[in-house]
Amino acid sequence: MSQHTSAARTVGDTPKGGSVLGFYAPKGTPRPPQVAHAAGVYLWDVHGKRYLDATSGAVVTNIGHGNPQVLQAMQEQARKVTFAYPRFFESELSIRLSDKVCELAGEGFDRAFFVSGGSEANESAIKLARQYAVVSGQASRVKVISRNPSYHGATLGALAVTGDSSTLALYGPMVKTLPKVAAPLSYRLPEGHSVESFEEACAAKLETIILSEGPASVLAFIMEPIGGLSTGGVVSSPRYFQSVRKICDHHGVLLIFDEIMSGAGRTGEFLSAHHWADSRPDLVTLAKGLAAGYTPLGAVLAPNHIVDAIAGSGGFVHGHTYFTNPLSCAVANAVLDEVTRLNLVEQARDNGCYLENKLRAMAERSALVGDVRGKGLLLAIELVGDKESKKQLPVSFNAPARLTAHGLKRGIALYNRRANKGEFGDFQMITPPLTSTRAELDELVELLEQSLSDLQAEIHSVGLI
Repeated sequence: MSQHTSAARTVGDTPKGGSVLGFYAPKGTPRPPQVAHAAGVYLWDVHGKRYLDATSGAVVTNIGHGNPQVLQAMQEQARKVTFAYPRFFESELSIRLSDKVCELAGEGFDRAFFVSGGSEANESAIKLARQYAVVSGQASRVKVISRNPSYHGATLGALAVTGDSSTLALYGPMVKTLPKVAAPLSYRLPEGHSVESFEEACAAKLETIILSEGPASVLAFIMEPIGGLSTGGVVSSPRYFQSVRKICDHHGVLLIFDEIMSGAGRTGEFLSAHHWADSRPDLVTLAKGLAAGYTPLGAVLAPNHIVDAIAGSGGFVHGHTYFTNPLSCAVANAVLDEVTRLNLVEQARDNGCYLENKLRAMAERSALVGDVRGKGLLLAIELVGDKESKKQLPVSFNAPARLTAHGLKRGIALYNRRANKGEFGDFQMITPPLTSTRAELDELVELLEQSLSDLQAEIHSVGLI
């Protein structure tokens, strides 16, 4: 098959080796375009077609593609040293990055532990919490409560605290099932509830579960402060966060914020925790935008009293080959320098309001968009079959995947990972790079609306609505 026609191939037709999609997608799935290069908020395939990166890949490329300062830092560090194992050598780059991240994170986040990504960061946070409990005389604390739905990573440890019934049906027998509490979803509410009363009920349920499990056995509560793919950009009220913080404090439970998506400036604050200053978590995890796709990197942020207690007992019993890798730390330093130099946190706040308003106006025109929500440039739309009743499109239709396919034809790249196989709704994240201009955001909305129109035409053609 020629280069020109390769885009028509489907997964499973490559005899040897093939792409990762040979593992990742069902056989017969159309293969996506092959990327050739990228710059700013755009990517080009091998045939020269341009795509607007409407979701920063997997909510990663916060500073856009091909940033010259970051590429220069990467090259300069590669000439010096690409790898030095931190148990043998300390790196000035990791010290500088730790100081920088902790300064941006603010009071209560005094130390940083760097790993290779979000799943590792969440597992590291859980292990850090567990070891702290042991060294502080609370060895009975082993249970980590999380929310349903939720997503905290792809490894088995992260899966144990993920609320995704479809994934747990496959891998659940291999892990210890941990307690879950309902996430305070805000679009489709249980009968008799308002958004406020449902948030109160979800917080109250957290305390009920702690009491039923036995407070002395509960180690931590982990949550995404602003929803990612599992809840589609849900933002809860200050009262919900205050209640959660109070409950955790009362029972000696550590509060962990998973800011893999929401951190590093995306929501208009460096940490989304900063939006609720009186409800700060004990531990925070970061990844994705921390190194903005230029290198794999994640982090756990922790206060002195937790780290000092563990260090005093002999050190953290945990680590990975590439933790605190000097090349990755050099790249992340350059990324954060760009975030500061370009005022991207403030830009995310201002442009987030602009984009949200544009999306709300689009939703008024579209029969398929039932809700727009989020904060800063961590936004989402919810796809529905009927706006008045909030009825979902048939789950088997997989509306987000169909929208993604239409988007690629229109020249807009939309990240799609369907949590819980659509059990809680069909969400599409709208999370462009923080460097996006107003003109580029206008183009995003225009291409998205065209893709939604194509999806609506397909829905009518197959008689779904």
